[in-house]
Amino acid sequence: MRFLALVLVNLRRHKLRALIGVAGIGFGVAAMLTILSIVHGAIGMFERILAVDSHYLVFEKNVSDLFFSSVPDERTAALRALANVASAEPLLFGLVTSGDRPIITCFGLEPTNPRLAKAKWSAGRREDFGRVPGGLWLGARAAEFLEAKAGQKLAIGKGEFTVAGIFATENGFEDGGVFLPLKDAQAFFSREGVASVVAVQLRDQARGAEFKRAVEAANPGLLALENREFNQSYTQFKILHFTAWAVGLCAFLLGGLGVANTMLLSVFSRIREIAVLRVCGFSRGQVAGLILGEAVVIAAAGLAVGLALGCGTLFALEQAPQFNGYIQPVVKPGMLAGITATALVTAVAGSLWPARFASRIQPAEALRYE
Repeated sequence: MRFLALVLVNLRRHKLRALIGVAGIGFGVAAMLTILSIVHGAIGMFERILAVDSHYLVFEKNVSDLFFSSVPDERTAALRALANVASAEPLLFGLVTSGDRPIITCFGLEPTNPRLAKAKWSAGRREDFGRVPGGLWLGARAAEFLEAKAGQKLAIGKGEFTVAGIFATENGFEDGGVFLPLKDAQAFFSREGVASVVAVQLRDQARGAEFKRAVEAANPGLLALENREFNQSYTQFKILHFTAWAVGLCAFLLGGLGVANTMLLSVFSRIREIAVLRVCGFSRGQVAGLILGEAVVIAAAGLAVGLALGCGTLFALEQAPQFNGYIQPVVKPGMLAGITATALVTAVAGSLWPARFASRIQPAEALRYE
């Protein structure tokens, strides 16, 4: 208890340096929490888009992104003809512009798509999807930031459509997107006769491996993956995960350097004080423990500040209308554990050399130090 009190006293005596260390760790924690939560949320939303009432996803083999995948309509029809297939829903992805909104996700789908039945309709009827000539349907957030209402004309890209319906979903990408009947979307994007992906629901999921082999044998250019298998292997998800951790670790590296600098300056400014401690009976291990203890306290304070700052930033970003509802951060227990461990390890690693230097100070020489 007395040892901890001495640690706190030393930190209070050097408030500015301690605050610099806390700020460095806090920034690293906030950056990693914000980036990882946004990336996990974005991946989760995209996964839910693809996994609505489906067991397998069928898409073009060897494409870098599903936006570039092409599954011909005749292949979709062949999938529906398989005995074990309960449903096969094609989905076409595209990006459109409207006014000052440069990027809006557009979904081309058929009226039977289950996401339309699960949505909460605030304008129009689900039964009319695809039946309104020149019609366009909006997610609730898209209608909000486009300031669009049912029945009005809306310019999308080089075309003009009538808003035929508005509905809300729990998925940020969908809620901030626009929807077209599949045939209209194919014509709009000049991709007649193809979809980006086909979501397949099986009658007997236990026969999934058999379904996968049959699809890939009959269609060498296509790939069929179970939802979980797709989530683990999709290249874009891997890139996002790697980038998020790389940026977060770089932020922590800066925080660790800040702690190292703080502790080193603290040691140099307290050489005579450390010498007195050695004369009074402190061992080398106790002196080193004192420096390491200060670093751990700084890390703990920085962790608390960083978590609070990160959560506040995530809340602000989620509510910001400029992001069209595309940000739905996800904070997982494993993520928090990893951030906490990284913060403590970074702080302790940054204080190892200052602690070693302090423990090797010779009292007789240090008392003459100016």
